[in-house]
Amino acid sequence: MERKYLAHYLDASFNGDTVNYVRLGKDLEEYNEELNPDVEVIKNILGEQRVRHNGYEVQSEVDPYYAEEGDALYEKLAEIANERLTGEDVLTTKVDVLFDSEGTVLWAYRETVAVIPNSIGGDTSGVQIPFTIYNAGSRTAGTWDPDAKTFTPAA
Repeated sequence: MERKYLAHYLDASFNGDTVNYVRLGKDLEEYNEELNPDVEVIKNILGEQRVRHNGYEVQSEVDPYYAEEGDALYEKLAEIANERLTGEDVLTTKVDVLFDSEGTVLWAYRETVAVIPNSIGGDTSGVQIPFTIYNAGSRTAGTWDPDAKTFTPAA
């Protein structure tokens, strides 16, 4: 399966009146969700061991991210960075979608995320605002309409 079939969309409206999903990836050579599992291995005096898995702390890096005038995500990232926004102001939703080679959606999940810019600057290739996405919970399965860029939660 080619990597291009796994898509990641951020709502650039950041909980605005009209959802505006933007696909990540134009300038990315790599994008991974680091699951960061919270795992503890416990051994007792009998030599037995058990594994306690307490969940995940998922995050991902978007680097580079080049600023483009008129891009809704860039405008929001610049606002977050320039005004040093925190809390509810950096929350939005991300939808992860897997397509097959025919364009059929195999699965889709939406989750609340915090989007935190890491820096503003860059080199001669252009202004960059790399950022980190921290998954904040309420992961929901559903369906994705690629034409309308809309997510519908499963019943």
